[in-house]
Amino acid sequence: MPLNISLGQIDVRLGAVEANFAQVAAWTAEAARRGSALVVFPELWSTGYDLERWREHAAPLGAGLFARLAALARDHHIALAGSVLEAREGRAYNALALFSAEGALAAVYRKTHLFRLMDEEQWLAPGEARALVEAAWGRTGLAICYDLRFPELFRRYALEGARLVLLPAEWPARRAAHWHTLLRARAIENQMFVAGVNRVGESKGEVFGGGSALIDPWGEAVVEAGSAPALLTTEIDLARVDEVRRRIPVFEDRRPDVY
Repeated sequence: MPLNISLGQIDVRLGAVEANFAQVAAWTAEAARRGSALVVFPELWSTGYDLERWREHAAPLGAGLFARLAALARDHHIALAGSVLEAREGRAYNALALFSAEGALAAVYRKTHLFRLMDEEQWLAPGEARALVEAAWGRTGLAICYDLRFPELFRRYALEGARLVLLPAEWPARRAAHWHTLLRARAIENQMFVAGVNRVGESKGEVFGGGSALIDPWGEAVVEAGSAPALLTTEIDLARVDEVRRRIPVFEDRRPDVY
């Protein structure tokens, strides 16, 4: 099934929720104008790693930014995804929420692998479950940034029928080679599309490299950004997944009995 998708690579301002939301709102409107059915934004796009102040920023599902994002998706009739801070049972979670074009919460994924190099474990609780959603365009898996280093998650999504995985990120420029390589590896080994949406800019002394990309099941970049803010828009055909899996029948040739 064809899918017109936009990737919003923004410069996230630390703790500046209203300024960051204004950027997301403007680019959501532009993505809808371009005919996209889905727009994806980076990890923690509303606050950046202002985790020390999570109590000021986080809200329960259905409230705060979650309610505003639902309205944004509904007003522009476009599915919208990106991670923000969720308050739940007295803890904060890095939560990737996917809203349908009708503004309904289609799925939420709470980051399961916390990144100690950025002190996530000091402020955030880890998620405990995968999130695979039957979206309007097809079955889609959700993941966040550091999850990219854990191939087991992506293989499980592939085995459960995902043709696309959405991955918002705040990936530092100094590890850009890892970003580019791992996006392609996850797409190639699972023969599916991977949409990685990174941020740009500098925060707390760390430079973020952008390089947002949509990688196809053959490992080729359908579209790829540089290191500046950019709203990328392209169309993909999810039937490409079936085509590639027929050409090299990796899943038929698996030997789970020996590993």
